[in-house]
Amino acid sequence: MTTKPISPSVTVTLFIVITVIFSSSSSSVHGLGSASTIAISYGNGTVCGIISGETNQRIECYRNGETRNIAIEPNISFESISGGRNFFCGLRSGGISFLCWNSDLFQQKRIYFNESVALKDLNVGDDQVCAIENGTSIVRCWWRGSNQQNQYLSPSNEEQFQSITSGRGFSCGILMSNGTVRCWGVNSNIEIANQFGNFSMSSLVAGDSHVCGLNATGFLCCRGNNSQGQLNVPLNSGPFEFSELALGVSHSCAIRRTNGSVVCWGAEEFSSNELESLSFESIVAGLNFTCGLTTRNLSIVCWGPGWSMNTTAAGMDLPLPKIIPGPCTRASCSCGIYPDSETFCSGSGNICRRTCQVGSTTPPPPPLALPSPPPVAPPPPPRSSWIARNRGLLVFAIVGSVGIFSGLVTIIYCIWTGICCWSHKKIHNSVQPTITGGGNGNGSQMTSGPFTPPFSRSSTIRRQSSRAMRRQRSGTSSKHADRAEEFTLSELAAATDNFSLVNKIGAGSFGTVYKGKLPDGREVAIKRGETGPRTKKFQEKESAFQSELAFLSRLHHKHLVGLVGFCEEKDERLLVYEYMKNGAIYDHIHSKSNVDKDSSVLNSWKMRIKRAIFRNEEDEGSPVSVVDFAVPKIMAGELDKILDARVGQPGINEAEAVELVAYTALHCVHMEGKERPSMIDIVANLESALAICDESHGSISSATFSIRSE
Repeated sequence: MTTKPISPSVTVTLFIVITVIFSSSSSSVHGLGSASTIAISYGNGTVCGIISGETNQRIECYRNGETRNIAIEPNISFESISGGRNFFCGLRSGGISFLCWNSDLFQQKRIYFNESVALKDLNVGDDQVCAIENGTSIVRCWWRGSNQQNQYLSPSNEEQFQSITSGRGFSCGILMSNGTVRCWGVNSNIEIANQFGNFSMSSLVAGDSHVCGLNATGFLCCRGNNSQGQLNVPLNSGPFEFSELALGVSHSCAIRRTNGSVVCWGAEEFSSNELESLSFESIVAGLNFTCGLTTRNLSIVCWGPGWSMNTTAAGMDLPLPKIIPGPCTRASCSCGIYPDSETFCSGSGNICRRTCQVGSTTPPPPPLALPSPPPVAPPPPPRSSWIARNRGLLVFAIVGSVGIFSGLVTIIYCIWTGICCWSHKKIHNSVQPTITGGGNGNGSQMTSGPFTPPFSRSSTIRRQSSRAMRRQRSGTSSKHADRAEEFTLSELAAATDNFSLVNKIGAGSFGTVYKGKLPDGREVAIKRGETGPRTKKFQEKESAFQSELAFLSRLHHKHLVGLVGFCEEKDERLLVYEYMKNGAIYDHIHSKSNVDKDSSVLNSWKMRIKRAIFRNEEDEGSPVSVVDFAVPKIMAGELDKILDARVGQPGINEAEAVELVAYTALHCVHMEGKERPSMIDIVANLESALAICDESHGSISSATFSIRSE
């Protein structure tokens, strides 16, 4: 008797079923390492969470025994938070930066900012903060109280990690290559990795001196210190029985996947009958107490000997608002979306379920059905209809090819001739003032195209009997539309004594600046474009003139010099500004006569930081651009070379504040606008610098953090 071979359709069906089962398990395991939205700073019993239902997913904290909550600044959206002994950190939404706060005064400090390299999986230990670079999977760590650059402070850049966790003086991670455990740090706990051997792990959580996690088959295993039974996992625990873990000094806790209840082992003080009746979304642990986010109302309860008020026994929740059960994201969710997540995130994304339902709760796959016989193929169409149909397709293909070719030729021609070039149009059309004739009454508008010679444009203007400038109105700036006056060249020449060198007060972007006095008595500063016979020079002057006129006619602020008017005659281009009676800020900082410290309000680091101004001009040579001068030295770590020696060496607090302002300025002058920080970040950094200068900063500072660089 011959054996009938298995048909290809049965093989494909078997492959699909096996793939679905395997994918379900792996997605669940991957979800175990999701970022947390609650954190503990156990040094003084501070519990924090990311608030739900608001425009910004901000952070709010509660300190054990106090009656009020602490709203953490800045009020911006955070993706996840994690806590250590006496500080905690938050990863901003998108992962481009993270900030840390001490849990005594809640003073903030931004530790990392990079819009091109985002971070994920932020973890805080006793004295270290570690995170994974999104995209490269390389781990970066910041260690407090260490200025060393020892190799054990961070793993090698050659190693890539799935997830990481941090304990007391050490951190561990799961390698992407084989799923094994790798640890690093400053004490003997890094030997825990050797105890895991070649086990392939899918999740990992560190405590004070022990580590627990789920292996690739879903079983819970723990390694490290077992002085009080914290490694003795519950008996008869099956695969994928637990979803979340939290570890302290002498205890371990886990959430059961089936009903969300918590089971703890190790020190007896952490066992509680009330835990069996509560369902949790996530849990975190300090040294001697544990907190969890309840499913019933997304509130936080805490228990353990280190928590003065056992909220599980008393049926009390911490007085914090609702906490989001996971980070708000716009990415797809492999395990589905958390119910009502759009409300929790206020429209800024969805919350993914932290775990998928696998193991005992997953129904068995349905029995395989025998494949049905293939359908009978229809008879082939007559040859004549086949030829007719394909002839139509051939005609369509020919016409389409001709159209595509014509379109490509047109695009190439437009680019070649410059018609499609936007760079030139941006100067003239963004907020371009329009010149209207007032004498002919026809309301005709004179415009200038990209190929209009500037000389013909000037001639057209000269022929008009009278003109009035009106610019396009935009938003609140429309109330300033009529402030820019038009002057004649003779009026401005008379105001400056025929542009006498005696009245020269400086130079601008496209010409020389003179002090003048108008017939009505107003003192003004008049910028006259350089005169030259070359067409290229005139076009550069015309471009700068039009750009500055369009920009300043819209910009009005009490701290900025206002535009009074303009003049266009023949080849002359002039702008008229308000005269600065108190002198330019440059004079206050760099005047050679300003040698007395008391002669300038800017001769102290505190005042300069308050205005975010610092720059040193070399004794010899002409002034240079602040960006060209300062940025290379800041990037090279030579901050002392750009400080003004006349103000004196900054003190300890002032040096830290100046450094913060310097690196903020460094990010602000990126050529690409998308690379620059937001105003929220800038203001937060300047306020932090001023607070540091006032000697009110907390325990986390740049002096206590060192960034390891390869």
